[in-house]
Order: sequence, then structure tokens, then C-alpha cells
Amino acid sequence: MQHCPSVVLKMGGAVSAGEDNDELIDNLKEAQYIRTELVEQAFRAIDRADYYLEEFKENAYKDLAWKHGNIHLSAPCIYSEVMEALDLQPGLSFLNLGSGTGYLSSMVGLILGPFGVNHGVELHPDVIEYAKQKLDFFIRTSDSFDKFDFCEPSFVTGNCLEISPDCSQYDRVYCGAGVQKEHEDYMKRLLKVGGILVMPLEEKVRPLPNWHLCTRNCLKLTKITRTGPSAWETKKILAVSFAPLVQPRCSESGKSRLVQLPPLAVRSLQDLARIAIRGTIKKVIHQEAVSRNGNGLKTTPKFKRRRVRRRRMETIVFLDKEVFASRISNPSEDNSCEGLEEEQQEEEGQSPAETKPEPPVNFLREKVLSLPLPDPLKYYLLYYRDK
Repeated sequence: MQHCPSVVLKMGGAVSAGEDNDELIDNLKEAQYIRTELVEQAFRAIDRADYYLEEFKENAYKDLAWKHGNIHLSAPCIYSEVMEALDLQPGLSFLNLGSGTGYLSSMVGLILGPFGVNHGVELHPDVIEYAKQKLDFFIRTSDSFDKFDFCEPSFVTGNCLEISPDCSQYDRVYCGAGVQKEHEDYMKRLLKVGGILVMPLEEKVRPLPNWHLCTRNCLKLTKITRTGPSAWETKKILAVSFAPLVQPRCSESGKSRLVQLPPLAVRSLQDLARIAIRGTIKKVIHQEAVSRNGNGLKTTPKFKRRRVRRRRMETIVFLDKEVFASRISNPSEDNSCEGLEEEQQEEEGQSPAETKPEPPVNFLREKVLSLPLPDPLKYYLLYYRDK
């Protein structure tokens, strides 16, 4: 009896590890995984390490996936490909199937702005709780919250294959688990006309004739655009490795448990006023910066980042007891020693004052606190956030 081959893919590792979040983003840009300014800003605004458990944070800036129990983060190169493929714009509606830690949903929320819709469905209640804690920490403590107009994610617990059929459709949909071919049409129905769906989609791959093995399944990160009521455009992005979608379980009554997505909330007049006031203050801050600097742009920092070197990417495939290993080399590796010498020379030529950027200033917070307003109103404008 023949067995289908088991495949183990080392996902990520396409770019060098960074020493901090900014250096990781620099490496993703250098490797062309991050290609647009909006995506770059969102990645820089949220520190990936904040979504790791404390004892695992030393791995946060490696281009590798991380899993602990039910908690999971995809590799940074995968998230960047997803963000670029979604083509996000302010005011759109977004549905994240398998929303996990909320890391991706929070980055998306920075682009959608206050008039977007940001919903997530997660199977595991403990992961939902973890995501809410991380979201609360971001809102209370991150200066990025004041630099952007944020569309706060809303998470619900349930199986994403059991969404109520009367739910609203979305402009953008992402699924963070491997989608079996029989569920492709189900996913498409969640999408508005003109919308984009990104998901790891199963496809059949026949092995080489001399392998004498049965057909196996693999996943391709796939972008599907709904061009009409029954018209679609499909683009394969890259081969990936994801855990498959968990199939629904029937309840004791024999019926599936339908997942009710969050309602499309209408903002109160008070909330709209807060958004408008904060927007006006940001414009004033920008105009003041233009007056000071001439163009409103910050001066280039004096410190230099280390030279980016792409790492070798490896894929190891186990076929029963035999091992087939393929290695994809990067031409830049031939000059790795030379690059290292240049990097060391650059670092040696820097003085301590040049290597440390000035701490960031939250101008919006300072401006609000300086207004001649009662303290409760000031704190309301700041969303009652910690400094």
C-alpha cells in the first residue's frame, strides 16, 4: 500500500533577522516583500514583539512563523505579501478569518481609518482573549494610535465555515488557514463585487512520474478579485504552508452553530466630533511643522542601519524515509563577507551620538493637554490612554 508523502516546509527565513522591528521592516523592504508606503507605515507602527509571549520575544524579529498552544503568528514575509495583495484603502470593510492574535487586524485597522469596518472570526476562545489583551495594550500605550486614525477590530468566537448566510459581504477578506478546494465558493460568497479575497488555497499537484507516488495536495497563497456577480480573477502568489481549516462539528441537536458577525455599528455624534477634533489638531501640527522645517518633513536621522543581507532560504521535503532537500541561494551571498566588512567599517566610524535616535514625541497628546479645556474632555479626546 502506497502512502502520500508528508511535507514539512520551513516557512519564512527569506530575509535576515532584525535587531528590532524597524530593522525587520528594512529587510522586508530590501527583499521586496513590502512594496507600498501604506503597508510599510502599518508594519512600522506596530511592534511584532508586542504580540509574543514574554519568554519568546527574542524570536520576534526573525522572519519565521511562531506557534505556542493555540497562539500563532505567520512569518513576517507572509503577512507582508498578504497586506500588499489586499490593496487596502481607508473606509473599506475587512473580514479576517482565523484572526488569531489580532496582529494583522490591528495593522489593517491603521489603514482602514475610523470609517472602515474591521471584523475577525477566531475558533479558539483563549486566543480571542489574548487578542483583546493585545489590542487593549496597543490602544492604551502605543504612540502609533495617535499618529493614525484607527479602525478598532472586533472579534467573535466561532468556526469561520459556519458564518450565518445572511451576513454582510466585505470589501476585503483574508483567511489565515489552508482552505480546502471544496470551500472555495463559500469563501467567494463573503466578498462584495470589486472586492479582494486572499487565502492559502489547496490545489492538486501531481508528482514526477519516476516518484511513483500518489497525487498530493499543496497550498498556494491566492488572490481572488470579484469582478462581477459571477466573474472572478485569480492570481497565484506563492507556495505556502498553513494548517488546514477545522471542519465544523454538529451540536447535540445535529445542527451547526451559526456564527453571527458583529453588526455594522453607526458612530455616535459625540464620537464623530472626537474624530473631527483630533483630525483638525493633526492638521495644525502638520502646518506648524511646515512652518518650522519648510516642507513638513522630519530631518533625516544621523544614525545608520546595518547593511541588509538576505539569508539563504531552505525547503526540506520528507518522502517517507527518504529525504529530498532543495536549497535556493541568493546571489548576494557571494558578497556576504565583503558586505560584513563594509558593515563593520560603517559601525566603527560612528560615534555614540550618531547611533541613538532621539526619543519620539507624541505631538497630538501634547497639543491636546495644552488646550484650555476641562480635564475630562481632554482625556476623552485622548481615548483615556496612558502616556
